[in-house]
Amino acid sequence: MGNFKHYDEATAKYHKNINIKKAPIFSWEFHHEFLDEIKNSFLDISKLHNLGLKNQWKKTDWDFKALLKEQVVIVTDAKLKIVFASKNITNMNGYIEEEVVGNSPKMFHGAATNQTTSREIRTAIELRESFEKTVLNYKKNGETYVCVIKGFPIFNKKGDLSHFIAFEKAA
Repeated sequence: MGNFKHYDEATAKYHKNINIKKAPIFSWEFHHEFLDEIKNSFLDISKLHNLGLKNQWKKTDWDFKALLKEQVVIVTDAKLKIVFASKNITNMNGYIEEEVVGNSPKMFHGAATNQTTSREIRTAIELRESFEKTVLNYKKNGETYVCVIKGFPIFNKKGDLSHFIAFEKAA
């Protein structure tokens, strides 16, 4: 037991003599937010990967990890019902994934949404073509925001239309 006593004394003396700078307690909140961001990104990437495997998407070259840092990813089925929305949708418009899944992306439109742009998007979707448009969308609280949307059809390995994917960013 004597050995442990000397060890404890030496450890106490060492810690007493070192100069440790303490971080204020509020720094833990930043760490928590960072961990949440990493966790949500990982979950979103996993969901997208599993969605692609389940529906046998043709290989895509999208770097979801990089895209999810700056953009919201929304996936609809072929009938334009939302089946996936990345966690960062909340930062853009206040909705959470559970509130948008099963709805049409039209849920973000309102009285001031440009109908010409909406028709152009609808035409691209009907023709199964990619598009890039800037639209005026509505947040959950009713405020408007300008959104740049890059949309792409996704085909399965048989060549059938499977889903649409949109990469969105508030302008």
